[in-house]
This record gives sequence, structure tokens and C-alpha cells, in this order.
Amino acid sequence: MDPLTMLLKLRLLAYRLLKPLQWPASRLLAIPQPTALVGPDSSLRLCTLIAHSGVRRVMIVTDRIVVQLGLIDRIREALTLADIDVAVHDAITPDPTYPVLAAGLAAVRAHRSDAILAIGGGSVIDAAKVIDAMAVTGKSPASLLGILKIWKPMLPLFAIPTTAGTGSEVTVAAVVTDPIKHAKSTVIDPKLVPVAAALDPLLMRSLPPPITAATGLDALTHAIEAWTNRWPHPETRRHSLFAVRSIFAHLPAACASGDDLGAREAMALASFHAGLAFTKAYVGYVHAFSHKLGGMYGVPHGLGNAVTLPYVLDFLSDSPWARDRLAELAVAIGAGTDAEPTPELARRFIERVRALNHTVGIPERLDALVPADIPEIARAAMIEAHRDYPVAKNMRLEEADALLRRML
Repeated sequence: MDPLTMLLKLRLLAYRLLKPLQWPASRLLAIPQPTALVGPDSSLRLCTLIAHSGVRRVMIVTDRIVVQLGLIDRIREALTLADIDVAVHDAITPDPTYPVLAAGLAAVRAHRSDAILAIGGGSVIDAAKVIDAMAVTGKSPASLLGILKIWKPMLPLFAIPTTAGTGSEVTVAAVVTDPIKHAKSTVIDPKLVPVAAALDPLLMRSLPPPITAATGLDALTHAIEAWTNRWPHPETRRHSLFAVRSIFAHLPAACASGDDLGAREAMALASFHAGLAFTKAYVGYVHAFSHKLGGMYGVPHGLGNAVTLPYVLDFLSDSPWARDRLAELAVAIGAGTDAEPTPELARRFIERVRALNHTVGIPERLDALVPADIPEIARAAMIEAHRDYPVAKNMRLEEADALLRRML
């Protein structure tokens, strides 16, 4: 074994040994929950709430596609009619980089905004969170990375998700991309949780089936990883089970017909609950792999999670801890009964995940993955997972490498 590999393995061992010390802090940290407005035209009701909050200069942070689809028009009009000065910054890109965030900060400062309204998918909401934090702290995105780096109250932040997947409208985290290192990193602080969010299915009707599928599987991954992790919170079971049941029941319909507002609303709620689950119980190996795949190849986060999820569940399934929880999920979605053997139920749940992927058009392999890059991806994923996540079973570097090669 070469010295660098030996040092990496010692580093991973140190992370695993120190991990139990994080558990008490995780349980004690108070995490706010946003006011949730749900249903058709809830985005307009959110405008009324914003007006009643006393803010007078709102920056809408979004992307050009959302603007081109006209999704902000009625919202902007409602805010203007409430005598609020509204500006629009629509330059957010997928996986926002430091320059993208700097441009957003400049727009907020130029407008002298006293509140931010994020309208878009997870990248937009994450960007709005970090822009807000930059505006009040004066810090760069790089200096905000990590835990509890925001020492000042943020500008009031509101969110209207246009996808049902990331749960960013309810979480303490925001993911940003370093364009030089091609790596994703996370800003984590309870202050990042929006004041209020609107889950409006009318804004999700135009979402194409592939994005509906990938974001829906992103939410499923959040719920499953939170549920199988070793740091469950009292609320984890309720939120995870709600999300898993709802996604299996409604994601195929949402993909088949964008105008199915019932399915769209159910998926928005599932994403919201999955966000509540993982913001306290954390995620796991699926996200660790997906973050590196996204940073290196630009693979959309939801798609990376969706492709990787069954392979990670295969790995976890011989852990008694994870197997018991996967079996409970099988019963929850009607794939078996409590009377059946736990290993069979766990296997059946993983089969259902693969079947759901197939139904909504998720590929089994990742075309972007380059064999020569696998050692680097495996190393980065193991560092992230063993440093940050209370995974059910420790994965060795060799096992991470082998898992990635099965995705070729």
C-alpha cells in the first residue's frame, strides 16, 4: 500500500472515531421550521405574508428559465400591488459557483434589498441562502463553508420551489461549487432556513418528466438516507415514512402528466418532509458520491442520487441496522408484511427502488463516469461521508471503488 493511501485510510479512521462526539451537538442544535403555505396559488398567499412582514424592497433571486416561463410574473405583480419595490436577479445557474454568488450579492447591494425571495429549484434556493449570508456577514462563499459561520441575523428569506426534490426550502444547508477545484461544498447554519415557503403545484406543471423524475428521486434519497442513518431524531420516522410513501405513490403520475396538480402537490409535500428528515438526521454515501460526480462532470444532483441510490442500498443491506430499516420501508410502501423475514423485505424494497427508477426513466449506469477518475471520486466520497455523515455501515475505499465501477 502506497503512503498516500495509508494516510487516507488513517484519516478516515480518525473521522470514524470522532463521529460519536458530533451526536450530542446534533441533537441539541435548535433548527427552525419555515411557515409552509401549500396548494394552488400559495405563492400569491406568500406575497401577502411578505407584505405583512414589513419589508419594502424585495430581490427575487431566480434563473432565466423560470423568468422565460413566466413563473414570476404574477408573483412580481402581487408584490408590486402590495407597495413593495421588487427587483429581479435571474443569473443563477445550476450548481452555483463563487462568481455566480458574487453577482447575486452585487445585485442585492445595488437594490438595497431588505428581503430575498428565491423562486426556482434547489440551486436557486441554495444560491439565495448564500447570497443572503454574504450580504449580512461580508464574507466570501469560501469563508462561509462549514458549520455555523453566519454570526449575524440574515435578511428575511422566503422560498418558492419550482421543483419537488431538494427540500432546500426547509433545510439548514446550501451547496455551492468551487469552479477551480470542481468540487461541491456545503454551508450549514440554522440561519439559512427560510422564514416561509410556498409549495405551489401551479409553478411545477411545466417541469419536464426527466427533471420531475430526478428531483423526485433526490427527495426519496433524502428520506431513505435519513431513515437508515445512525442518528435518528424523534421526528425522523414521521417525516421519512411520509416522504417515502408519497413518492412511491405519486412520482410516476407526476412524471406522466405535468398537469396532475394532486400529484405535483403531493411531491412538493414529500420533498418538504424529506428535507425536514435529513436536515437533522443527515444524508449518506449516495450524496457523498453524487456531490463529487456533480462537481467533476456537472451531473445534475438529482440524477446522480437516483442512479447511485440502488447501488448504495445493496451495500448497506447486509448491515443489521440498515436492513431493519429498509424492511420497515418495504412494509410502509406495501411491499410486504411484518410477518415476513427482514432480509427478504429489505431486498424487496431495494427492488422497488430499482423498479421506480425504471418506471420514471432513470438509467442504471452513469454515462459521464470515466474509469480513470474512479479512484479520485472514491477518495473524495469517503472523506465526505466518514467526516460528515452517521452512515449505517462503514465503506472501505476498495468497496467505494468497486461500487463506482458497477455504475459504468
